[in-house]
Amino acid sequence: MSETKSKVMTINVKDLSFKNEQHVLDLIRFLSEALPQINLDRNGNDISVEMPIALSKRALKQRIKKFLYKKDLNKDFRPISHKSIDSEGYIVKEKKIVELSYY
Repeated sequence: MSETKSKVMTINVKDLSFKNEQHVLDLIRFLSEALPQINLDRNGNDISVEMPIALSKRALKQRIKKFLYKKDLNKDFRPISHKSIDSEGYIVKEKKIVELSYY
């Protein structure tokens, strides 16, 4: 009866996969090494993360941010929280760059 309760979160990596598919594979490997208690499964541009209830969403976000920093992608991408009726998790979005021209 020692069944561990878990929750499922999704990480949408659509923008990151447009940049380079290898970054997505590196993210999966990094998360599995940094958080060994989670199970990762990729389905297209979505990575489903099965994690214990005791592990917070914040811990997952911090690991994604750490990966982006180590790969020097933190200037181009950021994780944004996403919650809908059927799923919750993060979207790794490309940062919008505003260029202002002064006369």
